[in-house]
Amino acid sequence: MSASPSTSGYVLYGTQGSGSSIVEIGLRWCGQDYRTVHASSWENASEQDALRALNPLMQIPTLRTPEGEVLTESGAILMHLGLRFPAAGLLGDDAHHRDQILRGLVYIAANCYSCISVIDYPERYSTRTGKDDRDAIVAGTKARLHKHWEIFADMFPGQPWLSGAKPGALDAMAVIVSKWSGSRKHLEANRPALFALLQRIEALPHVAEVCAAHWPPKTA
Repeated sequence: MSASPSTSGYVLYGTQGSGSSIVEIGLRWCGQDYRTVHASSWENASEQDALRALNPLMQIPTLRTPEGEVLTESGAILMHLGLRFPAAGLLGDDAHHRDQILRGLVYIAANCYSCISVIDYPERYSTRTGKDDRDAIVAGTKARLHKHWEIFADMFPGQPWLSGAKPGALDAMAVIVSKWSGSRKHLEANRPALFALLQRIEALPHVAEVCAAHWPPKTA
């Protein structure tokens, strides 16, 4: 992952293809310098000790502010950026848009993002260890995840963006979390309007740059 060099700005702990990409988009939209530290709970060669010292759950993204405060949870970090840098418009232009953006961020975190850890680590969520049991958990969770995205699409139509008049925090969260576990393919077939909007979001310059770094185009 690349970032602007900084000695006093934000420090983002994360890894390629993870939720740290959400925060990178937010930081870039706010015009903030940051540096990244390669860290995750599943990569032994990464800065696991440093991550654990900041976040005992070893979840990413974890963000250290210029003042040395530690922030976790993608939605909460986007809220922090939106409140600290209001001119960037991450939380919309008025109270109505702000309220709906906050609602959407919590919805994705609680209902969509939360499914990903179950799909990735089904053994953590059952006392049964057989392959059939794990496969059943994954299949059921994926179905629920895709249903949650359908509900999201119905509740949050683009106007013209998810965050209102211009893209913001909700667009950043949705465009990345929807990349996982077949959600985009499901939306293409079942909620094509949201699928098309996510493609428009992903084509925005800062978003495209972050996505290209985290999901490099495959070469033949």
